[in-house]
Amino acid sequence: MNILPNHHKTTAPQLNGRIKTANAQDAALLKENIMAYTSAMDQLDMSRLNYVLNTKNSFADENFTAKDVKIALAKDSLEPHDFMALLSSAAAPYLEAMAQKAKELTRARFGNNIQLFTPLYIANYCSNGCRYCGFNSKQTIKRAQLSADEIQRELESIAKTGLQEILFLTGESEARSSIEYIAEALELAKPYFANIGIEIYPANQADYEILHKVGADFITVFQESYDLEAYEYYHPYGNKRSFPYRFYAQERALNSGFRGAGFAALLGLSNFRYDALATGLHVWSVQQAFPAAELSFSVPRLRPVNGELGHFNHLVSDRDLVQIMCAYRLFVPQAQITVSSRESREFRNAVMNICATKVSAGVQVDVGGHSAGNKHRSSDQFDINDTRSVAEMHDDIKKLGLQVVYHDHIRV
Repeated sequence: MNILPNHHKTTAPQLNGRIKTANAQDAALLKENIMAYTSAMDQLDMSRLNYVLNTKNSFADENFTAKDVKIALAKDSLEPHDFMALLSSAAAPYLEAMAQKAKELTRARFGNNIQLFTPLYIANYCSNGCRYCGFNSKQTIKRAQLSADEIQRELESIAKTGLQEILFLTGESEARSSIEYIAEALELAKPYFANIGIEIYPANQADYEILHKVGADFITVFQESYDLEAYEYYHPYGNKRSFPYRFYAQERALNSGFRGAGFAALLGLSNFRYDALATGLHVWSVQQAFPAAELSFSVPRLRPVNGELGHFNHLVSDRDLVQIMCAYRLFVPQAQITVSSRESREFRNAVMNICATKVSAGVQVDVGGHSAGNKHRSSDQFDINDTRSVAEMHDDIKKLGLQVVYHDHIRV
């Protein structure tokens, strides 16, 4: 029985698509209640959010047994209870069996294909206060924003590597990285790239319509954590403090015509079993409402910022991360699974042979990092682990017996 509505209708009027920095009244509202919206934010029906959070809160790890795991592994199609079983502590001894089945499903759905892309940071100004991020507004770092000419140089440099997919990133500051500024960057990218994604601040549907019209195909938004207590602590101020506005960002983009959307929790901020469960439920439920959408999981773990990781109590091991990825594959077989350069060469090689279908290459996590001609290189957002170039990644993928895919879409 499908307990989820097929579509969510906007209940608040469109306000020219603009999310300005919260005024004093809005800021006070968000400080008091992370489930609130500012006056300019589009609001969608809360059914999906309530479903995800309520189901997450019903999860009791200690109640799952080996029998539950075996039942889940024997099924061709999983229900949320089976997904819980595969994320439970009881599933840890069955990781090899999970990996074997995940590999079979991956090959059946995606063949031997591994898709390549690279991120392009065009600005790192931010108005949020995320306690784990190197870009947060109170960090004393070198800030930068690329001009149109500098973006052009970055695009040309990346295109020379053979890549056909790019992901634009900015800090979460509409004041410094306006929708118009991002749209101009997208226009510049169209002659070079077949697939264009964005990872920016959440926006209203009207803004996503603008970005889609000028070339954006995909949107990626990290919810960071679905643990409301952790979310509130790690996001002390800024528009990002509105949990539901962030939760529905992908849905607003899909309503605007985007072809696909990426989802993730930043694993390590809270108990990974609960955050992975909520992420999986989020993707699974959106897939039901948008069956033609190309949805994907990312699996970022906390990485050091300027060489430091801080005092986090929920760090995720390699085995834990493989368990999460395999559970994602078995629960939502058609979803892409992206593994970024946060992870090591060895880890990424291993999971490409199991369930990962998309990896980054030639990564720079500073503004203007791809082109030697861009003078002002900024501080990095985090420390990357896998520094392989596109050519090196291509060769390594071929050595694994896999097929490199530079694009899967023809722009018309």
